[in-house]
Amino acid sequence: MFDSLQDRLSNAFKKFSGKARLDEDNIKEGLREVRLALLEADVNYKVVKQFVDQIKERALGEDVMKGLNPGQQVVKIVNEELTELLGGEQTGLDLKASPLKVMMVGLQGSGKTTSSGKIALFLRKNHKRKPYLVPADVYRPAAIDQLHTLARQLDVPAYPSTPDMNPVDICKDALVKAQEQGCDLILFDTAGRLHIDEPLMEELSDIKAQCTPDEILFVADAMTGQDAVTVADKFNEQLDITGVVLTKMDGDARGGAALSIKSVVGKSVKFVGVGEKLSDMELFYPDRIASRILGMGDMLTLIEKAQTTIDEDEAKDMAEKMAKAQFDLEDFRSQMRKIKKLGSLEGLLKLIPGMGGLMKQLGDAQLPEDEMNRTEAIINSMTMAERRNPKVINQSRKERIARGSGNEVKDVNALLKNFNQMSKMMSKMMGGGKGKKGKFPKLPKGMPTDMDSMAAMGGMPGGMPGMPGMPGMPGMPGMDGMEDAGKRSISKKTLKERKKKKLGKKQRKKKKR
Repeated sequence: MFDSLQDRLSNAFKKFSGKARLDEDNIKEGLREVRLALLEADVNYKVVKQFVDQIKERALGEDVMKGLNPGQQVVKIVNEELTELLGGEQTGLDLKASPLKVMMVGLQGSGKTTSSGKIALFLRKNHKRKPYLVPADVYRPAAIDQLHTLARQLDVPAYPSTPDMNPVDICKDALVKAQEQGCDLILFDTAGRLHIDEPLMEELSDIKAQCTPDEILFVADAMTGQDAVTVADKFNEQLDITGVVLTKMDGDARGGAALSIKSVVGKSVKFVGVGEKLSDMELFYPDRIASRILGMGDMLTLIEKAQTTIDEDEAKDMAEKMAKAQFDLEDFRSQMRKIKKLGSLEGLLKLIPGMGGLMKQLGDAQLPEDEMNRTEAIINSMTMAERRNPKVINQSRKERIARGSGNEVKDVNALLKNFNQMSKMMSKMMGGGKGKKGKFPKLPKGMPTDMDSMAAMGGMPGGMPGMPGMPGMPGMPGMDGMEDAGKRSISKKTLKERKKKKLGKKQRKKKKR
């Protein structure tokens, strides 16, 4: 969502690079780009003015911290102010209440019904709540059926409402039914309209009065930009909402709603929808979003994603296999599938500091997901014995595997060759199974080693050396790039000496002939 804003801010920060000190002139020049970037992202103009004024005041009033250049100092200030603009600290739901009554409100098409199912799954998974879904939208065709379908997918109970029932009566009776079934989380999926009108607001006010919800979450489509903020403000005036849920945060909207809503409405974003799956609902962390916008990644979110997908004991077993060179194609396929569960590689790269711009460097090169799918197809065409022991794969077996996976023999050869190289490299890095300490390749010169340097570089627009060509192993792209990086870390003097030795050997061979 924030790609365009990230690019513009990165260009704005370049205005400060090379400056010996911060003064009013160069701050004004750089902040003009920041202002334009935020306005293009559809951020409220009053919010932009206040935001830029605060940065200017702080940049002129603060001494440059030791160890930071002026450009890095501005990035630090922008990061802190951006975090405040997004809401400051993460604000979750009031989980002390039992049962926790959550009322979902918003315009038609904003994603209330789907978000109800996603939040039910999130709270059941992370807080051991027992959800009860209440379909109170009797106006939209199939709205009740949609929520009942979600309830079946989640295996949770739902109130048996019908289109001829009164929404207020549905919600009142649902409180009794939920208590009878021992549910401690009740989600009211209320009706919406294409635009705000009196009958809708009266109905929602009656539901609020009769059911006294602990949370009233306004669901907004992030793709609508400033319109979402305006509508949220009106809902807040009538219902006093407790928070906001932004849907379609994985889309290509400019991000104006997320950046403006706290300042305009005064209520924090609590959840964000980041995909179409029921599991694609995340808590909104202002500091993490600010880091992503500034190209500094979001390692905490990446770690949390990994923890929910990868079992700790399984990871230890895999590490032992790698160290003993027992890592086979069956294990490799298993790890690939786990990586896929974490999300798209593009999305994962954006969470790694400095790697956000890598996909743009690829251009028309083969996409990592396509490479992984092809690799998995080849491995799937092998027998269990072949996956466990790739050495038994002879020419006839390769031809069979290629036919079965819809590829060519050369693709099978490339997979086996690169897998063998990767296994050797992993064994060395992990210690080779002989109690030796593994050695990781050195980082190339110029590679940042701290967060401040990464931030100042605006997300490493050049990407990791050797990565853009993606010449590595299918499914493990860029392995060749690591080899290239290692070559580049060798000094010029050493390379010259090696060339001299090679020339000397060739001359001696010629004399013998």
